Amino acid sequence: MALKKKKVSARRQHVRKTMSPERFARLAAFANSTMPIAIGVMVLFIAAATTLLGTEMAPKRLFDPENPAFKPWPQIAAIATLVALVCVGMSLYIKHYEPRILRRPTRIIALGGLFLILLFITKVGSFDEDWTYLATGSAVTCGIILTIAYSQRFAIGMTLFYCILACFVFFANDKVGIIELFLMMTAGFMTCCFFLKEIRTRMKLIEVTALAATVVFVTSVALGVIHKLPNGVIFFTSGAAAAITIAVGVVIQGFLPVIEKVFGIATSMTLLDYSDANQPLLRKLAMDAPGTFSHSLLIGSISEAAAEAINANGLLCRVGAYYHDIGKINKPPYFIENQMGSASRHEQLSPAMSQLVIVGHVKDGIEIAKEFGLPSVLRQFIETHHGTTLIEYFYHEAKKKQGGKEAPVSENEFRYPGPKPKSKEAAIVMLADTVESAVRSMTELTPTRIEVIVHNMAMKRLQDGQFDECDLTLRELSRIEASISKSLSAHHHGRIAYPKSPDEPVETDSRHPQPAVRKSNKDA
Repeated sequence: MALKKKKVSARRQHVRKTMSPERFARLAAFANSTMPIAIGVMVLFIAAATTLLGTEMAPKRLFDPENPAFKPWPQIAAIATLVALVCVGMSLYIKHYEPRILRRPTRIIALGGLFLILLFITKVGSFDEDWTYLATGSAVTCGIILTIAYSQRFAIGMTLFYCILACFVFFANDKVGIIELFLMMTAGFMTCCFFLKEIRTRMKLIEVTALAATVVFVTSVALGVIHKLPNGVIFFTSGAAAAITIAVGVVIQGFLPVIEKVFGIATSMTLLDYSDANQPLLRKLAMDAPGTFSHSLLIGSISEAAAEAINANGLLCRVGAYYHDIGKINKPPYFIENQMGSASRHEQLSPAMSQLVIVGHVKDGIEIAKEFGLPSVLRQFIETHHGTTLIEYFYHEAKKKQGGKEAPVSENEFRYPGPKPKSKEAAIVMLADTVESAVRSMTELTPTRIEVIVHNMAMKRLQDGQFDECDLTLRELSRIEASISKSLSAHHHGRIAYPKSPDEPVETDSRHPQPAVRKSNKDA
């Protein structure tokens, strides 16, 4: 008997046909993202951490056939489960507070490698009961490095996860108090994370770790007194934990350039080095494009004040502004601040060709930055200080010359290629650069007029979508406007005219035929 074919409604067939392409698109997007790499790194980390934590503490067992080097399989499975749960928690924490890590495989690998190295050091210290305080040093190391690389909040959360993993090392050792060890590690890294906001001096790490060593020493002594340990044992353990904490600061100070390279960051100390006017790139900018150099210095001052008004990184804004226009080094006469009163070279070019020259300074800047080894955290200001804004002057010139005889000129042809700013600091430099150029072109400036110009330019950039990819709020934008207006008003302040003798010839303004009016001392 032939089987009857099940009737399917037309609506269900349509849903099935449309769902397949959507699922395929989702799978393709997932495969092309960094998530498979992140999952692979997490699996490898779980396997490596389980192997490390599953070995017995006595090193002689590694070569003794009668005593197995690894724990029984049920215990290893339990350790793997606990490590997997901790890793899931870390992954969710990273996705919530530092999603940029998941977008770069190198950051994922660096973070997993850091945890494995510190766990290995803690495991080595667990072979001898007198070296268990190495766990405190490893927690302090983790907290300091993550604070330098990311933020205080992220460092505190991730180091807490590390401390949980580090405590797994001592589960089989009945002579080591897990709670006491966890408290000592927490006291050390919490102190470092809270007091290490930025590194502006070479003594900052030593000062912070010395304070953390004091807190660790006091915590260890208090725990020893509670457990009624002998005074000699208390002070030896406490002193050793404090000493390893200070030693961590000295070691990290020496490895600071390596840490910056691995995590792709630049500390405040490095930024201060790049702010020196004797840097080769800044010297070249001052020699080849002096007008751009002066403009960049002013933008740096304005941007730093605006960033500090919203508790952003003012130093990063200032140094980033110094380098944002280095692409103009290749063709300085094509930019008005370097023409020094000479005729504009754009008069001999078509608007389309002028647009290519103007847009090209962004690409040239990136190439110059790579040539001089500028950190990536500073290169973002070169890429994003114009975003995808419209080059209005040449766009309108192209429309005038066209005269409506041909196809209309497209705005996209006269826009910068981007990208848009992805950080508050980059958005501040973009706005300061735009506003300073607009104010510089105006005459008879007053504080009120400057405020109007700043507000109009800020709203223009906001409506154009230039701030869509950064976390700037409207309240912060209002504070930035107020700060930039104040800085520009101070820069364009008025001056009293110097008195002149009666026999001096009267000067005339080139823009107006009538003689310039001189004020007497009484009128001034």
